Amino acid sequence: MEGLKMARPKNKQELIEAANTNYEKLLSMIERRTEAEKSAPYDFLDDEKKKEAHWRRDRNLRDVLIHLNEWHLLLLEWVKNRENGSNKPFLLEGYNWKTYGDMNMVFFRRCQNISEEEALERFKDSHKRVMEALDTFSQEELFTRTYYPWVGGSCIGNYFISNTSSHYDWAMKKMKAHKKRVG
Repeated sequence: MEGLKMARPKNKQELIEAANTNYEKLLSMIERRTEAEKSAPYDFLDDEKKKEAHWRRDRNLRDVLIHLNEWHLLLLEWVKNRENGSNKPFLLEGYNWKTYGDMNMVFFRRCQNISEEEALERFKDSHKRVMEALDTFSQEELFTRTYYPWVGGSCIGNYFISNTSSHYDWAMKKMKAHKKRVG
């Protein structure tokens, strides 16, 4: 049911299913794009309802895919660092949850010279790696608050949700808005 938003996962199996379902939906949307959707730039500047920075930042599907890939890489690096005893925060050095929009612009700028095809391959690869990392955690590790003190008051499962199924929902919403604009 493509029109219905999935409930937020509450356990490992639901997380795996939500991530894979939304991943497949996103790939299907990408494959079904019309020529107009492929060629027209994403342009939401005159839409007053779309005030968040990402509506102005992302100009095409490549930018969206790179964004997803870069956040996958953040998650993978964070998990690896923490398992190795490192205290590095989730976000890149110099950024926090109030300034992560600036970090997103770093991702945007450094990937402007790659093709949409390369962005898609990077996204597919990083999704696979995130799912492999997810599989190494138990139900308890993923969804017990404070199981890992370095996650703060949250659980690591929330980071996987935010970087997979929820982020894929965001990408599909953006693609649907673009499709609506170009007809």
